[in-house]
Amino acid sequence: MEASNVITLYFFPGSKYANGVGIFNAWEKSKSDPEIHNFVKYLVYWVAGTKLIFILLLIVIIYVADAQTLTLTATALVISIASFFWRLFPLIRKMDADGQITPRNYSAALGWMILVFILVFLVAIFI
Repeated sequence: MEASNVITLYFFPGSKYANGVGIFNAWEKSKSDPEIHNFVKYLVYWVAGTKLIFILLLIVIIYVADAQTLTLTATALVISIASFFWRLFPLIRKMDADGQITPRNYSAALGWMILVFILVFLVAIFI
């Protein structure tokens, strides 16, 4: 799932699928100002690169780590993914409420998706 997000952000950033930034109405608005649009694209590619690093490191850890390292990795993933609810979720929820996101209520769907990720890693920690 995250790999599809990386592909979308790098090659189809304006998509409304796979968590592309096309869901933000501001994506299209930013195109009217090349300076702002280049800044937005830079941030999108930065996120894609960070996700790619995250995915590749996780693959390496899964293949070479012992049980203790896997448990600590899952704990770190829970904490880092949960940070979404600190800054990003309140912001996207506000933008959603203000009609800045299409489709409406996307923030709720995204919030549930992130929560499921966290729960999966918590289950993995306790198994």
